[in-house]
Amino acid sequence: MVDVGEKPVTRRVCVARGEVRMAPETLARIVDGTAPKGDVLATARLAGIQAAKRTDEWIPLCHTLPLDSVEVALAADYDRSRVTIEARVRAHARTGVEMEALVAVSAAGLAIYDMCKAIDRGMTIESVRLESKSGGKSGEWKRPDAPAGT
Repeated sequence: MVDVGEKPVTRRVCVARGEVRMAPETLARIVDGTAPKGDVLATARLAGIQAAKRTDEWIPLCHTLPLDSVEVALAADYDRSRVTIEARVRAHARTGVEMEALVAVSAAGLAIYDMCKAIDRGMTIESVRLESKSGGKSGEWKRPDAPAGT
């Protein structure tokens, strides 16, 4: 594990995104609230938040961080038959929160898959990626093709 004890505490913010592609009928059932296991989007949101808070238990050598906030937003995209996922994680810490944001997106995607696998085993969790980060020694970073407002 990297020693971050001498690094200054700074405000850290990371945004990650991903998506779950599925059959149009599956997306309709998610939005209509008729998936067999219940409210898919609410459960996926909570799964993402919970996972971000426990990232150090998922990823070896990650530091345990006191998070200031975790936001997970999910949206139906009918044109591309997918649910998009965005996680924004904030902390005042000595190390970044990239892994927390990525774990939040991944866990939300896995929760969607779990809740809908009985009706659509062909779903795919795709394009999990860091969009932006700020804070720390390296400062600001933004994916060159990231949408405005990231």
